[in-house]
Amino acid sequence: MTPSAVRSLLFIVAFLAAMALLPAFIRSEFWLTFLILALYTASLGQAWNVLGGFGGQYSFGHAMFFGVGAYAAAVLQVRFGINPWVTLGAAFVLGGATGAMVGALTFRYGLKGSYFALVTLAFAEVFRVLANTFEFTGAGVGMMIKLAPGAANFQFVAKTGFYFTILSIVAAGLMVAWWLKHSRFGAWLTAVRENEDAARALGVDVFRVKLGAITLSGAMMATGGVFYVQMFQYIDPPLAFGAGISVEALLVAIVGGMGSIFGPLIGAFTLALVNHTTTELIGRAPALSMALYGLLLIVMVTFLPNGLIGGLASLARRLGLRQRSGGDE
Repeated sequence: MTPSAVRSLLFIVAFLAAMALLPAFIRSEFWLTFLILALYTASLGQAWNVLGGFGGQYSFGHAMFFGVGAYAAAVLQVRFGINPWVTLGAAFVLGGATGAMVGALTFRYGLKGSYFALVTLAFAEVFRVLANTFEFTGAGVGMMIKLAPGAANFQFVAKTGFYFTILSIVAAGLMVAWWLKHSRFGAWLTAVRENEDAARALGVDVFRVKLGAITLSGAMMATGGVFYVQMFQYIDPPLAFGAGISVEALLVAIVGGMGSIFGPLIGAFTLALVNHTTTELIGRAPALSMALYGLLLIVMVTFLPNGLIGGLASLARRLGLRQRSGGDE
């Protein structure tokens, strides 16, 4: 491994160790829930980051993968009595298969940019309509998971169980991002993001690379859907396939820094704090939150296109240059 890869890996390990120790010092249920939801949002952002950040394929319909995972867990438990931990693996596979299907249909015909974004949004809407139609998905009523407290049923009595579960999912996402940063596949994916024609000229199989990225991204997003179902024990079509999930996933990656390892984490905690502050000052207003997210997205794209990580890196470079110029004088 290169020195850069070792440093980033050590940083990931240190971060996860610190987060694992954090519940021992938290006595408030509110703040523990805050951390769980922030980590959950970070997991969604990391899933989007694989395709949108590293691959440059901006999806507006990642809710389809989330919904597939959520409904896979709910249907397999309620209709077939399958253990929730088993449904987690099944949802991962189904999310990846959905990603492969969408990727095969879109990338094969060269859809990219705004065309790809709109097609993914259309796919999410199709999935919402289907879930709203069939009886085995609960149709418009949705599905409720039977209450069966216990770690074996993925229903923890103490919230620390959910905390360590979502921390494990985030850890897996961080390792995927680290691998993409330092692997040959990640280099191919970055090359495709920067210039598809140039990457193809260098011998990169653009279709297979993008297909692999959307498959991995879909599988990761489906995992977030399973976690949501197990924590809240309910899912319906607007929740599972609504635009809110897609916006949240892409926004945390854009705010934190696309194509980076820790960008989705930073973005998730930033949005969580903004959302909490807004709720405390103004009260609960979902429409206001979405409007605030839209405003934040415009601000980030205009003034910090590389996200908070990019902004901090730029600031550090400027400070370093000033110190050097001061020392030279």
